[in-house]
This record gives sequence, C-alpha cells and structure tokens, in this order.
Amino acid sequence: MRVDLTGQIERITYTNPENGYTIARVKVRGERRVVTVVGNLIEPMPGEIMEMQGRWKLHSKYGEQFEVEEYRTTVPSTVYGIKKYLGSGLIKGIGPVMADRIVRRFGRKTLDIIENNIKKLAEIDGIGEKRIAMIKAAWDDQKEIRTVMMFLQSHGVSTGYATKIFKKYGDQSIDVVTQNPYQLATDIFGIGFKTADKIAAKLGFTNDSPLRIRAGILYVLDELSDEGHVYYPAPALIEKCSRILEVGSEVVAGALAHIASEKKIIIESKDINAPIDSDDESGVYLIRYHVCETGISYYLRRLTKTPKAIRQIDPNRAVTWVQDQLDFILAEKQAKAIQCAADSKVMVITGGPGTGKTTIIQAVLKIFHKLHLNILLAAPTGRAAKQMSDTTGHPASTIHRMLSYSFRGGGFQKNEKNPLDCDLLIVDEASMIDTTLMHHLLKAIPPEATLILVGDVNQLPSVGAGNVLNDIIASNTVPVVRLNEIFRQAGESRIIVNAHQINNGYLPAIGGEDDTDTDFYFINQEEPQRVLDIILELAAKRIPEKFKFDPIDDIQVLSPMHKGIIGTANLNIALQKRLNSGKDGINFGNTTFHVHDKVMQIRNNYDKNVFNGDIGRVLNVNRETRELTIDFDDRRILYDFNELDEMVLAYAVSVHKSQGSEYPAVIVPVLTQHYMLLQRNLIYTAITRGRRLVVLVGTPKALAIAVKNNKTQKRYTRLKSRLRGKIFHKIMD
Repeated sequence: MRVDLTGQIERITYTNPENGYTIARVKVRGERRVVTVVGNLIEPMPGEIMEMQGRWKLHSKYGEQFEVEEYRTTVPSTVYGIKKYLGSGLIKGIGPVMADRIVRRFGRKTLDIIENNIKKLAEIDGIGEKRIAMIKAAWDDQKEIRTVMMFLQSHGVSTGYATKIFKKYGDQSIDVVTQNPYQLATDIFGIGFKTADKIAAKLGFTNDSPLRIRAGILYVLDELSDEGHVYYPAPALIEKCSRILEVGSEVVAGALAHIASEKKIIIESKDINAPIDSDDESGVYLIRYHVCETGISYYLRRLTKTPKAIRQIDPNRAVTWVQDQLDFILAEKQAKAIQCAADSKVMVITGGPGTGKTTIIQAVLKIFHKLHLNILLAAPTGRAAKQMSDTTGHPASTIHRMLSYSFRGGGFQKNEKNPLDCDLLIVDEASMIDTTLMHHLLKAIPPEATLILVGDVNQLPSVGAGNVLNDIIASNTVPVVRLNEIFRQAGESRIIVNAHQINNGYLPAIGGEDDTDTDFYFINQEEPQRVLDIILELAAKRIPEKFKFDPIDDIQVLSPMHKGIIGTANLNIALQKRLNSGKDGINFGNTTFHVHDKVMQIRNNYDKNVFNGDIGRVLNVNRETRELTIDFDDRRILYDFNELDEMVLAYAVSVHKSQGSEYPAVIVPVLTQHYMLLQRNLIYTAITRGRRLVVLVGTPKALAIAVKNNKTQKRYTRLKSRLRGKIFHKIMD
C-alpha cells in the first residue's frame, strides 16, 4: 500500500551518480526512529527535509526499507538540520567545520543570509571575498541545477549528467534538451546517442524523426571510428544504420545526403551502390577524418619533396664518424638506418625490442648535434617521452606538449603558420599515433626539416582511428628500415626472445614457477576464479617479495578484455581491495576512489593537459572543495567530483591502453574466454610492456590460439592509396 512519509536525511549510505539510486537514513518527523529509504533521488543532501510517497518493503538482507516513488524536498529549518545540510558538501567552499561556524553565528537565519545577504558571511573568521564569491556561485548553481535536474529526471536523464548539462548550457539547458536532445550526444562527454534517444522518445520525437536519423548516422560513424575506421563503405553503413535505428534504408540514404550537404560528412565517390569489396566503393567520412587523412597525404608529400635547408651529409662518412664516437661497429641494418637518416627527408625505422632502435637514435643525434642543428624528440605519451629522454640523454616531450595544445587558445598552437623550430624531428612509438594526431604533427613540421618515425609496426595499432604507421610503410613512398636482429645483451632476456618468437608465429619458451633464472613465467591455470586469486597473490605478495617490486607503482596487470572475472573492471575492484583498501575516499558510480589509488585518464582533457591513457595516483580527497588531487608524473592536477567519469582505476588496464608504456613487471591473464581477442599482435604488445618481468597466467591452449591468430581486424583507411597518388583531394582546413 502506498503511504506518505516525511523526514530529515541523516546520512547518505550510498548514491550512484549514474542513475541517482540512493540508500539514505532518514529521521522520521515526529518520531525518534531512523529508517532506511531507497530510490532514485536527485543529489540528496544530509539535512534536507523529504516529503515522500512510496511503499514499505522487506529486504531479505537489510530488513525493512521505504521505497520512494515520488517525493519533494525542502531546505531544513532547524539549526541542527541547517548545519548538517551546509556541511554535507553541497556548497563548494563550505565544509563541516565552516558550516558549524556559520550556523553558530546566524542560527536559523543562515540559509536566508546566504540567499539574500551573503556578504554578511564576511563576519565569519576564515571567510573572505574570494570564498564568498565561491559560495555564492555554488549556491546559485545549485538552485538552477535542481530545476534542471527535476526536468531531466522526469524525461529519463540520469542525475549524474545534470551538472555537466548545466555547466555546458546554463539556464538554456531545458530549452536545448527540449528542442534537440540529440545535441547532448555531440556536446557532452558521457552522454551518448542511446541516452539522448531515450530522452527524445519521452519528449515525443518519433522513430523516423529527421533529427534522430541524422544524429544516429553520426553516432554510428563515431562508434566505427572508435573501432579504428577512418571511413566506412556507404552500402555497409546504410545497412548498419538501418538496423540500429530500425528504419528503412531509403530513409538513412536520404539523411546521409542531407548530412553531406551540411558538410558534417564527406561521401567520397558517386556510386553509392558500389560493391563493398570494390576499390571504387563510396567511403563515408566524418568531416574531421577526411580533413586529417587528406592532410597527412598532403603534408607528408610536401615534406618528402622539399629540399633540406642544411648542407648535404655524406652518409658513409657519417657512419664511419659515429662508429668512432660510439666506439663499436654498427650492425649492417643499423648502419643502413643511419645512412638513410643522413640522406633522406622522411624515413621509418621499425623493429621489435632489443633490435637496436635506441642505438640508431643515439647515433643520429650525435651526427646532427655535430652539425649544430635544432633537434626535437617526441612520443605520443608522457611515459614514452620520459623513457626516450632517459635512454638518449636528450629532452623529449609528448607530441601534444610539443605542439603547444591550448584548450582555451583553440587547439594546437603549432601549425603550418607557426611551425616547430627544428631541423630534425624524431618521433618514437609512432605506431600509437592515430590519424588526427599525425595530421596535426605533420602540419607543424617545417617543410625543409627531416622526420624520422620510430616504432614497432607489429604492435597493436593506435587506439584512435587509422593505421597510420602501417599505411605509410605499405605505401612504399618513404624509405623503411626493418630491424630484426636481436643483439647479444638483449638476447639474454627471455622477454625479448619470446616476444620475437611470438611475432614469428612460434610459442614462447616458458619458465616454470620454480625457475629462478628467468624473467618470463607461465602459470598454468584454466579456472577463471583461480586465475584471479593467483593474480592477486602475485601482485600483492609473491612478486614484491621475490623481485622487490612495489605492488602498485612497479606491477601492472594487463587484460585483453574489460568484462568478466578477469576483465579489467573486476580485476581493479579485487586489486584495489587487496592493495589499497583505505577508508579515505569518494564514491562515484560503482567505483570508490581512495587516497593512493592508481588511476587512469580515459579521455583527452586538454584543459588539464592530461590525456587518454595517462596513469596517476590519488593524493588527496577534499570534500569541502569537492575535489580530488591526482599526481601525474609529479604534476598535481585537481578534479572536481563531477569530472570523475574521466577516471578509472588502473591496477589493471587493457592491453590497448598500455601502449607506449613500459613497466618493471606485468601480469597477463590468457584464457580461452578471451577467444575473440586472442591475437598475435595483442599478446606481443602485452609481453613487450614488461621491462624486467612478465608473468602469464592461463592455459597453453589460449596462448597457442593467440600466437597462431595473425588476422587483425580490418580498418577502413585510404591513406596508403592517397600517399601513392591513387586518390588525391584538396585538403580542407
């Protein structure tokens, strides 16, 4: 039976910002008892008065609970309630201590003072003009957010996104959502097409609404770019969109033409009915990827055809001179690479671990330094840049930092109008560079400079769209030196030897658990729960005790997948519980972030200069300012609690996310449950992340499947053909 209940929130036991589901303890008005209340609530705060309608339910484990169906809140009127309300973290700038001071001074008039005469807060010790401004902004936002959230909740929007919607659109939020809910999917991180589509349905948008179909096509193309595709064949795209959107193919084709007329996409080729395997098939590009792919072709061609500004270097004399400087004889392919670097405008050096890539870079640096030339070194990630700097003794930076990305300044500040100041640019881990980043990099290189791309083409391709390094190599338009000889010292590492074995399609030599003279182990176990238990024991005890590695900083678990018992999500929960189960933390969705947790950024945040895949440690949780402080390689970055959807735990990460990083020790589960993801380049990439120790836990069968599977998912890209001159379009900037 539905009943009414009124009470004051005493404590929030749990709340999920994704859907607003909350468990709260509420003191019932007129009674001494405190009851458990559950339901989808809008940013509930201790101290608030709730007038509720709902039903009493008996939970099998937690006993009697009141399940809220409808409710409204009012601000508290008692001194106790106001103090609890203000000290709950509702208002940035007021914590429990400051709330106590304010309420002691103003009593029941406190909320009226904040609303109508906020400058009187200056009478409180510790509150100056700056804090008053912060409190006023937070108080005003909170009122507006409540209005927006009530509207959004009634139309199926999770409460977790309300703050972001308000931050983006302000008092226009309701108008934007009402007129075009699909705009949310474009403008706000975390709100995808599916969420926007549910909102639109509740607002009365029909299945065949032109706004819906156009937004749906752009959504599908975005999803395909996340799979690595720069474009997608038009017939296949129409079929896919028709199925996902549940409308006829003719409706999709019409919407496709409309979006093309708005310059949001490019359809390359006239024959939209060309067969999927045809070289002349229509390719549908999101406009940004067409600009970037054609731009790469244009700028790379320009770079190769522009003469060097420096005097010609004699390649043979350069090799002879640098060998004297290094005091050893270079291998044949190393010497060839150095000759090529001295003679060419653009070149690629590719090879696995232990094949001498670093030696070549050091030799090239010596030659160009001798000529007093400007040299820049860069890599896609902070860790890769730091490693490059450590091994060469020459400063290296991330590509984003080198190109001076400015969120407020409108993107990359370095470009063809404001080029880099260099005669030589060497870029390491080039297999990680996606289509967008390569475009911006090439735009900023002076036409007369020399570019050397260094990378392991056998690793997984970039996380972002494209297969750039592979396409450049396959185009045969620039010199490529392939290194495949393992040098003596590297040959003593079983990690390196086994990586090459796997790359050549052979099973690795596996050390037993009792083998003490190896850096590569395989623990045979096929039961997923036992694999999880072994990984926990390895990370928390066995590896730290035997190899003296720090369990959080030095050991990285890499998994092929996200879901399942040994997927990254569950591994992170289990590893956090084992390695860092402290109480000082903050709940966000299904994740609790503790102080000292290892975390990973999962999207590029140019404002903070933190990028997808960067790993940091939580240093501090401040409930008063509602902020986390995270350390990224000695840079302390502040995150508002509402920004935590950009962050995940990183005790375990996907193999893709580990690219460009090296760790002292890696642990990799390898089971047949990962069948769809068991590929040679994936297991090769995982193993080559380990610098001093690699431990595989799983079954020989799963490992054999991975090693034998050299088929990689096709990525639709036309860069190779563009570089060869088969396709050429004027670039659009």
